[in-house]
Amino acid sequence: MCSGRVDLEFVLRAFSNGMDGVFIGGCRLNECNYITHGNYDALNLVLLCKKIMAYVGLNPERLRIEFMSSGEGNIFTEVVDDFSKHIRELGPLGKSEEVDLDELKTKLDEIRKLVPYIKIEKRKKLQSRLKDDSEYEALFSSEEIEKLFSEVISYYINPDKCQACMICRKRCPVEAISGGKNLIHVIDQDQCIKCGTCFEVCPPRFGAVDQLAGEAAPPPIPEEERKIVRKVKAK
Repeated sequence: MCSGRVDLEFVLRAFSNGMDGVFIGGCRLNECNYITHGNYDALNLVLLCKKIMAYVGLNPERLRIEFMSSGEGNIFTEVVDDFSKHIRELGPLGKSEEVDLDELKTKLDEIRKLVPYIKIEKRKKLQSRLKDDSEYEALFSSEEIEKLFSEVISYYINPDKCQACMICRKRCPVEAISGGKNLIHVIDQDQCIKCGTCFEVCPPRFGAVDQLAGEAAPPPIPEEERKIVRKVKAK
């Protein structure tokens, strides 16, 4: 499997499930077997994930990526042995960091829900091609990660403005919007991936979708209050 297919969700899930370390091996940079250069995607993902790990209190050294060719079995063995030894020195997940495992799991699971949002927000950097090791540390900053999670974008359909036109509902890529004809639409915040499609497609004359930064969306209105009664024009 191409290392470019390793998703941020996979790595976070591994740590959430209690893995002490995660190792990713890929082809050498600029030697992609599929001409997609997915190993750059994997590298950028790891650099981002290391900053996220530091943010939640995990030692970033528990995650490692190395590049080598399929014919370099000896190098692979040396690298994996070295990584395994280092993980043993760090000890079980959370021990050397003095982090409560239940609290850590809660944090990781919350971040896992935000993976689609994170990839959208950081897509330009995640698609970059770094030329040398000196660029690695500067790709993502700790301040950038802090801001990423403190200013999470949410979308909310204002019930006073929604006209139940169903445009946002039809265009939502994950079917996170419920509603129907003459029914005020509601976004399922747990299912929403924060892609902003609803915000972009809502007709300007309605402007029913609010973009909220760093604050939770208001609770949805009760089902019995979602019916829209249209005024009949007099003939």
